[in-house]
Amino acid sequence: MNDLIPLYEATLSKIETAAKRSGRGADDVTLVAVTKTHGPETVRDAIDAGMTLFGENKVQEAAWKIPMCPTSARWQLIGHLQSNKVKHAVRLFETIHSVDSIKLFDALEAAARQAGTRPEIYLEVNVSGEPSKYGLTPAMLPATIEHILNHSQALTLSGLMTMAPFDLDPEAARPHFVALRNLRDQMEKDFGIDLYHLSMGMSGDFEVAIEEGATDVRIGTALFGARPKITRPTLDADTTSGIL
Repeated sequence: MNDLIPLYEATLSKIETAAKRSGRGADDVTLVAVTKTHGPETVRDAIDAGMTLFGENKVQEAAWKIPMCPTSARWQLIGHLQSNKVKHAVRLFETIHSVDSIKLFDALEAAARQAGTRPEIYLEVNVSGEPSKYGLTPAMLPATIEHILNHSQALTLSGLMTMAPFDLDPEAARPHFVALRNLRDQMEKDFGIDLYHLSMGMSGDFEVAIEEGATDVRIGTALFGARPKITRPTLDADTTSGIL
């Protein structure tokens, strides 16, 4: 028996219940199964359980892993992206959740044009103000969106992303999710654009995130358990699978 099936079904049930509390349906919320540090065998089991969309934190790990996974898997980057990895990111991922500067956008735009790909992007916003977190400040968001609207040809801006501070109490994350939703609504009004996606919420707080409007929830531990320790040295080298 595939041990992931009951965990996946339980997570889907929680998503559906939380979506109903926000006046939406389960189809309005996308589950991104986070497979960071899990091997291709876990991805294969996840696909057999019914999962289709997977999130990775590191380009180099994804480059090693993706060629060994079924081609039916779809991949999104949810972790911090270094500018020297953009040419690989635009080939590996259909969506990049973590665009956090104009400089990174410009590098991604140039790389996507060269590669002939058209990934979606979300802007990562540090609504909590934590110094340890990546992301644009809310004050930087309007100028960043204006720049993207004036220069984007290959990339599609379709949403915002945030990471709430870690707290054992899921309710502690609610103000941060509300802040991101309010920012999204204001940017849509100011620029006359559609920023449908709100990527917010992880294993410990995704139900609260959905109640506050999340469309994309990034769930790893609730599905796959504690992350194993990576021992493969190739995951930190730029030589894997002929991609990096």
